[in-house]
Amino acid sequence: MIAALVQELRPKQWTKNLLLFAGVLFSQQANHPHLLLRAFAGFVAFSLLAGTVYMLNDLRDVRHDRLHPKKRERPIASGRLPVSAAWAAAMVLIAVVAVLAAWLGAPFAAVAAAYLLMNIAYNAGLRDQVLLDVFVIALGFVLRAIAGVELLRPVSPATELSPWLLVCTFFGALFLGLAKRRRELANAGEEAALRRAVLARYTPQLLEGLLLVTAAASIMGYALYTIWPATVAKFNTEALLYTVPFVTYGIFRYLYLVRTSGTTEDPSQVLLTDRPLIVCLLLYLLAVILILYGGG
Repeated sequence: MIAALVQELRPKQWTKNLLLFAGVLFSQQANHPHLLLRAFAGFVAFSLLAGTVYMLNDLRDVRHDRLHPKKRERPIASGRLPVSAAWAAAMVLIAVVAVLAAWLGAPFAAVAAAYLLMNIAYNAGLRDQVLLDVFVIALGFVLRAIAGVELLRPVSPATELSPWLLVCTFFGALFLGLAKRRRELANAGEEAALRRAVLARYTPQLLEGLLLVTAAASIMGYALYTIWPATVAKFNTEALLYTVPFVTYGIFRYLYLVRTSGTTEDPSQVLLTDRPLIVCLLLYLLAVILILYGGG
């Protein structure tokens, strides 16, 4: 049952919550262990919270999932995780998240609560609303970025929430959400509406156009951030501009995978399995660390 519970929490999806480390990294405070500990606690809190959301969604859809050729293998639908045990685990996990959130501060707790409520609304009906579904996904990433800053403020009041962090996160996440829908539509074919109701309202042409818009906005937003006067003044360098090729390649590589690989329905899975993307991400992080922390 423990193995089934862990599987139900979708640990492969937790890579999304690495965004909570962006605040401590770009505020040049990653060399402070106590702040890294708070960022890690925020990562754990959001991972458990997201896992609980998945569990609540599966509890809601258990009857439908049992009739689905793939979803019936999920722990709750298959019976490996009894419904009563899942409900009990969800309550315990929410309590654990509440304790972590209280320790990290009221602003972080408020962001976590907003994330939970937004996901409840998503599963209750927003997931079936064309365009709103991907906007909610993008806002979920924005809330993660905000949480990564808010968890620092109780012990580092000077930490600021950069509007560029929100802009880059929003367009980047919107790009990933649209890419997911494009691949789902391609993989499902004539059964698109049966797999996900909202897919019936999308067309390949619409998604292709929106993908190009959000890809361009993501690249330009990040490029402008690196050369913005406030950014240059904050870091006392223009060298972040040299990380733009990594971001551009990452987005182009993902666009390539959307058109050629059937596995891009899950961005987390792509990040864990596509070697060029993994190398690109590691090189990007190394470059950022050297630029922001190399001067001592």
